[in-house]
Amino acid sequence: MRQHARLELGGFFLSSLSKSVMVLWMTNGFAKWRWMLCLLAMAGMTLSVHAQRTVALPLADGFDFPVGKPDAKGYYVARGLRLRSPMHFGEDWNGLSGGDTDMGDPIYSIADGVVMFSYDCQGGWGNVVLIRHAYRDPQTGQVRFCDSQYAHLLQRTVKVGDMVNRGQQIGTLGSNRGMYAAHLHFEIRHNLTIGMQRESVPATMEHWADPRTFIAKYRKLGRERRKQATPVGTYTEYHGLRGL
Repeated sequence: MRQHARLELGGFFLSSLSKSVMVLWMTNGFAKWRWMLCLLAMAGMTLSVHAQRTVALPLADGFDFPVGKPDAKGYYVARGLRLRSPMHFGEDWNGLSGGDTDMGDPIYSIADGVVMFSYDCQGGWGNVVLIRHAYRDPQTGQVRFCDSQYAHLLQRTVKVGDMVNRGQQIGTLGSNRGMYAAHLHFEIRHNLTIGMQRESVPATMEHWADPRTFIAKYRKLGRERRKQATPVGTYTEYHGLRGL
């Protein structure tokens, strides 16, 4: 696991991954920043160096559906994304046969990635798995990242830090101990800091993706041999449960 320096200014982070121009500017002429550091000190602000941890991930060669792989055969979306009241931050996938006939069905990782979170959160969540993915956007050529969430599972078959492949089973479909009819709650997030703290960012498409639209857009991507440094350590603890 690699580390990248980042700066914290009064609680705001400037990551060297996303603010490389700023970092280069500072390293090319640190002396001319002394006056700003003095002003920050006078204002009671702090300048401290943190480490941005990363893991090397293969870029995803595409995204599949989390049930009925690869095309969600035998399943339907009972409830979709809704980023206004009443909120629903993802999709609820059910088997076509209805009821709890899909209980225990396999759940799959939608793409290559690393397991960021895998715990029994109890409450309204039950068993939850979060996986981080790196992929190249074919329209811009830029490498991007996203997280996929799989909730209310009957069982989890992966642990934090596991590397997973596209289509690999990561758990089984559940009902959170009978709290709901059996289904998979599934989300895709652009924002890598959300974790289990969904209230921490605005409910907008800047932070969330519509899962079916996202998968359709990035269904097939080119395979690349080079691995990508992918940020980890971005989640806030959830009731004492720590992500990667």
